[in-house]
This record gives sequence, C-alpha cells and structure tokens, in this order.
Amino acid sequence: MEERETKNFIEQEIDKDLAEGVYDHVVTRFPPEPNGYLHIGHAKSIILNSGLAKEYNGVFNMRFDDTNPTKEKSEFVDSIIADIKWLGADFGDKIYYASDYFDVMYEKAVLLIKKGLAYVSDLNADQIREYRGTLTEAGKEDPNRNRPVEESLQIFSDMKDGKYEDGAVVLRAKIDMSSPNINMRDPILYRVAHRTHVRTGDKWCIYPMYDFAHPIEDAMEGITHSICTLEFEDHRPLYEWVVNNTEWENPPRQIEFAKLYLTNVVTGKRYIKKLVEDGVVDGWDDPRLVSIAGLKRRGFTPESIRNFVNLLGISKSNASAEYQMLEYCVREDLKPKDKRIMAILHPIKLIIDNYPENEEEMVVISNNVENPELGEREVPFSRELYIERDDFMVEPPKKYRRLFIGNEVRLMNAYFVTCTGYDTDEDGNVTCVHATYDPESRGGESPDGRKVRGTIHWVSAKNAVSVEVRQYENLVNEELGVYNEDGTINLNPNSKTVLKDCRIEPYVKGAKAYDGFQFVRDGFYVVDSKDSTEDKLVFNRVVSLKSSYKLPTDTK
Repeated sequence: MEERETKNFIEQEIDKDLAEGVYDHVVTRFPPEPNGYLHIGHAKSIILNSGLAKEYNGVFNMRFDDTNPTKEKSEFVDSIIADIKWLGADFGDKIYYASDYFDVMYEKAVLLIKKGLAYVSDLNADQIREYRGTLTEAGKEDPNRNRPVEESLQIFSDMKDGKYEDGAVVLRAKIDMSSPNINMRDPILYRVAHRTHVRTGDKWCIYPMYDFAHPIEDAMEGITHSICTLEFEDHRPLYEWVVNNTEWENPPRQIEFAKLYLTNVVTGKRYIKKLVEDGVVDGWDDPRLVSIAGLKRRGFTPESIRNFVNLLGISKSNASAEYQMLEYCVREDLKPKDKRIMAILHPIKLIIDNYPENEEEMVVISNNVENPELGEREVPFSRELYIERDDFMVEPPKKYRRLFIGNEVRLMNAYFVTCTGYDTDEDGNVTCVHATYDPESRGGESPDGRKVRGTIHWVSAKNAVSVEVRQYENLVNEELGVYNEDGTINLNPNSKTVLKDCRIEPYVKGAKAYDGFQFVRDGFYVVDSKDSTEDKLVFNRVVSLKSSYKLPTDTK
C-alpha cells in the first residue's frame, strides 16, 4: 500500500493497537463463502486486507468460510483462488478452511453449554423468529432456556451423532432476550443439516452458524484485526461475546468499513445465479458482469481495479461509485500499455485504381505514440484495402471529412487518396469504393504542403485477418434502474453486440488469451479467454477510447 500523508481510520486504529501493545504484529484475512464467484465489491476487501498486511509487514490469510454445505462447490473455491491471485494479493503457500476447525468449534460449543451460556432448543424456525421480538419489542424467553446443562450436553451429542432430523433442534447461545440488539437475543449457534460436505464428507451432520464460526476461525488463526463491511457492525457485540466466552488469549478485534457499491450493476449472487441458469449471460465470467472473473475476461487489469479502490478510499459511510469511474481507471491504465492496431469492424473494400496491381509495400507505424518504448511495426499496404463502412458516404452531410466523390483524405501513415467512385449491388447498397492515390504522399504527408481534413485507417485486404468482435454495454437498462418491482432485472437488450468477419491487420496473428490492443479510433480490446481459438480470434471490447466522465476532484 502506497504511503500517504494521512492514514485512513483503520490504519489509525491499527497504529493505536500496536503502540499500546495490544498486538505486536498484524494478521488480516479474506474469508469468502464458496457459494459463488467474487465480484468488484469483494475486490475492495481483498485489496484492503492484503494491503494492510503488507503495509505492516504482517500476514494475510486466505480462508474459505465453508460452513454451509448446501450451497458450496469446489468450482467456486477454484475461481476464488484464481481471482485473488490475479488481483495480486499474497496469501503465501497455505489456504485455510473453516471446516478444518469443526472439531474445535464443537468443543467450544460444549464449553459454552457447560458454562451455562448455551442450551438446546426444541422450537422450530418460525417459533424462534416469533420469540425473538422486534426492534421495538423485547423477545420472550425460549421454554428450553433453563434446560439442565447435562440434558443440553446429551442432546447436543445426539445431534452430532445423527439422532435428530433437520430442523428438529438447534443450539442457542444464552445471552439477553431483551437486548436492543436483536443479534444478541439468544442467537442460534448450531443447526442440524444432513448434508455431505465437500471437504469433510459425512463426518458432520451439524454445522455451526456464521456468527459463531467466524470469530473462532479468526481466533484459531491468530487474526489480529478482522476487517469487514458495515453490515457486520451490529454483529460485533456477538463476535466479541463468542471470542471472550470461548476463552481465547489476545482475541481478534473487528473493525468495519463501507462496502463498495457500483451504480447500475448486478452483484447479488442469487440474481447472477438466475441469469446464468436462464442463459441470459455466458456463465459467471460473462464480460457484462462485474464478477472479478468477468472483469478479467472483459479485459480489465488488476492495476486498474486496485487504482479504482484506492481512488474511492476507505470510510465508514456507505456511498455509490459510478461505473464510469471504473472505466476511467482501466482506460488510464491501458493507454500507455496497449499497442495500437488498425481494425476494420464494418468493412467495405477500397480499391486504389492507380496503385500497381500486384505490388505490396510495408508501412512503418508506431505501436503507441504516447509510449515510444513499445517500438514500431511494419504493416502491409496494397492496392485493395478494407476501410470502415461509415468512412464513405454517397451524400455526405455538411462538414463530413472522410471519403465521398471528389474528396481527398489521408490513409493513416500511408498516402493521400481521392475518392473517384463506388460500386453497388442490385439493391443499391455500396459494395466497393474506388480512389486514386498520390505516390508522392507516402507517410501521409504531401510534398507540396497541401492539407487534407480527414484521416482514416485501413487494412490490406490481401493480408487482413478475419476475427469476431464483441462490444458490450451495461447489462442493466440504466434509465429504468437495476430491479423491477417484482425483483426481476431490467435487462438491456443491447448489452452485447457480436460483429462477425471484422478485418484486422496481420500483427494480431498468434495473439493469446488476455492479450490487449487498442483498436484505432474505437477502443481497447482483449482476446477472449473462453471462445477464442488459434484459427478464429475473438476480441472483447474493454472500454471505448473516450468518455465524457470526469474524475471527481476529491479523489485526486
């Protein structure tokens, strides 16, 4: 994490803890549940927690909170590991799992029962909800609240041994049914769930609840600062109750920060799951999603996401960031990195009638005028070229500066050409444009000093590579908002446009997944990692070249 003149409130708290000797080192963690793919909001937590560990020469743990076998899959474990590595978070050689601590969690639950701080309840879920009370009314005591310790111990043991069906009984903490914090009104610690676990198999048929398991996981790993988002602020008293009453030396401390919210995007796992299942998107890594895998496939870079998170800063106040700010960050990151190539997305042929028919020459072009270190390349030039269809018009509007009959333009880095005519098909559609060139204007400059007002890019027809190009817009119809009243998503029907048989200069031959290029006059593109093959390249547009978005001054 870069040095700054002022530190955020979490760093200030860590500095205070270290100065007062509460801890003599720093250990942080990122503890996702493997029930889906990570999204841009998780990236903030990963970057923050791993960054704090690095800043304080501490340790960053990667831990899966795999306490709910009904929703967890090894596919999600693999994707999360890949995402975290891609973001550059260093978690060392070890990956932690909550399931590794199931034995300890069970022992700590037994300890709470023996201390008279937990009991087995026969109430069902609806009854527990009813007894809990409301924000304005205190809860009622569970009829089993004063069940003898030995009886609760025996039933809890029987629960573990599979003698109870799902939902028949639960283990509850005995705290305070009149607490103004509903989380402290005898929360459930364990439930019966006859489910096969990905890692522990059928060893367990009872599983701990998150609010009980999470603080024990932190304590087991020696986490010093449990950095989490603001929705866990009301859970902090329970977190502290668990670590204190399960008797840990130097227990961890929970600190909350504001989540990362992006406007007009879908992040909820259940919504994305439905989009995937309904075939609306191409999997969890669809480039229109803001899952980390989707952003990576789209062509976003780890550097751009880290810069985005750093620009937003760390605070305790929830606020939304505009998606255009994320686009701004990737655009700024790619400008000096990507080589600029000529790509014709809507091709029409341009024939230079006075150019030698069988001749071909090489034109030297800078790979990136803003970054000379990327060098130059040679691009073939010939009599027949491809240009963009909208770079020619039969009846041009006023101030149109590209090709129309009688007008002269510059072919980028090549020659001046003058439009002389065009061919059409039987329906009147233009099929080919004709022009003549000035042989003395090689390099795009005329020796007599005459000026042209338009410059267009091109690709040699003989050497062009045919590719597929995918252009993306927001998955959500921004004018209508993300969700309808019934909870469905306002989908944008134009969120994905597929362009077949685009023509690109031969420089792209051999390009691999995630190789990025700037297409002249259009945008930044990346080779798709899923559908692209050696014989047929597929490019995803990361972001357009320009935007009206301006970075807020308070982030600079």
